[in-house]
Formats: sequence, structure tokens, C-alpha cells
Amino acid sequence: MKRQDFHHLEPLRVRWAEIDAQGIVFNGHYLAYVDTAISGYWRALALPYADTMKHLGGDLFVRRAALDYLGSARYDDRLDIGIRCREFGNSSMKVDGAVFRGDQLLVQADMVYVFADPVAQTPLRLPDALRDVMHGFEAGQSVVNVELGPWRELGDAAAAIRQEVFIHEQRIPAEMEWDAADAGCLHALARNRLGVPLATGRLLEHVPGVAKIGRMAVRRSLRGGQIGRQVLDALMAEAKQQGYREVLLHAQLAAENFYLRAGFQRRGEPFEEAGIGHVEMVRSI
Repeated sequence: MKRQDFHHLEPLRVRWAEIDAQGIVFNGHYLAYVDTAISGYWRALALPYADTMKHLGGDLFVRRAALDYLGSARYDDRLDIGIRCREFGNSSMKVDGAVFRGDQLLVQADMVYVFADPVAQTPLRLPDALRDVMHGFEAGQSVVNVELGPWRELGDAAAAIRQEVFIHEQRIPAEMEWDAADAGCLHALARNRLGVPLATGRLLEHVPGVAKIGRMAVRRSLRGGQIGRQVLDALMAEAKQQGYREVLLHAQLAAENFYLRAGFQRRGEPFEEAGIGHVEMVRSI
């Protein structure tokens, strides 16, 4: 196995508690590394695991997990854990895992998962929809579609995401979340290949020549998987298409680095909005 064999590589760093008396990672921890990387694989597929399994009417159970130890990781090593699905049966799928330190393969894993009834744990046919998502991802296809449209078309799904993120998670008062601008904005909605809404944002005119992006929200379990960037890029492309020369936004301080990586720059000092620290950021287009 080589790094380039994997479309998903989950970065990890070896912690002190994972070292044994020999000064190397205790063998059992590699299974935990692989399991952590599988969680990342589901994010890369844009499939929130628990909700997806409920939607599909089953769950995945480990039938087999075998590890082949080729080398040892040590404290503070930076590792990348590769995950790929390579074969499907009627109810099962084979999953490869690989632990890399740089280009060096330290451990490889051979696993079999079975899709089954979550209560009786009796096998069920692996849903075609799940096979299609995994085949597409391994073939390099996008697992997310971003749609642009008015509130009357996208509002129900966008509102559900914003309520989950802003009102329930961040505890922003509902009366501060909803405003009259929604009806006239252009909205973006990201869905996975099962059609489940995952992220949203909106675009409106700030002043002539300057557009404003706001209400950017990604479901918590999918953050870090580039879905927010796809929504942002779609809104930026539309702003350019409409002839705006600049885009501004009010970024939560916790998300400032996300926007810096997208080419935005901070303008002015931080301020508080809805009880949360923000900073104005701008980018020319």
C-alpha cells in the first residue's frame, strides 16, 4: 500500500498515553487510529454517520479486523491514516486501512463490515445508494452538490440548518437570526448525494459594487470536510458573475482562519454580534 492509493488520509499525532514500555505505540492503539480515520472517511463522504444509518434502516458492524505490523510509531510522530473501500458483497464491504509516517507504511489493516439490522444484527443488503456514494468518492467524484436559489425554494432546508447551528448550538436568540433580508437574498444550499442538506449561506448587496456573504452554517458533524468552502466558493463565483468587485463578511473569530485560507483579509478590530466575537473580513474578486 502507498499513500497515493488512498483518497482519504486522516492526520493524527501520537500522544504520550499511547506509548508502551518499549517506547513505541502499543499495538492495540492502531485499531483506534483506524477507527478514528473511518469517522473522518464518513465526513469525507459528506455522510453524517448516525443520521445516514437511520435513513438507510440499518447499521455497520465489524465482522473482521486484521492488522499487519511493519514498523513502529513513537511519541509525537505525525501520522496519516489512509482508508478506502475496495470491494462490496451482498451485505458486506471490505475496507483497507494504512498507517503512514511520511511515505513509510507502518501498519496495514484488512477489515470487513456487514450492514445489518441495528437490533437483531441480522445481515441486510448493503443499500445501492451507499455503494454509489462510496464508488463515486473512490473514483474522485464530488460527494456534495451546491445549489443556488431564492428563499422560497431553499428556505425550508436552509432554515433547518441555521436553526440547528445558530439557535440550538450557539444559542443565538431566534429573533436575531431571522430577518427580512432572507426573502430577497440569493441562498446556497449544499446537499450530499443522498439529498440531505448539510450547509448553507446567503449573498446580498452591501453597497453598490460590494456584496456581503452571511449566515454561513455547516452541520457540526461535517465541519472540516470542505463543505463550507464549497458553499463559500459558490457564493463568491456568483458575486463575481453579478459584477461585484469586492465581498465582505462578518466572520466569527473562531472561523477567522477558515476565511483567511479562502483569501479574505481582516479589516478593523473585533466586535461583538449576537453575543459572539466577530471581525469584518474582505476579499477582492
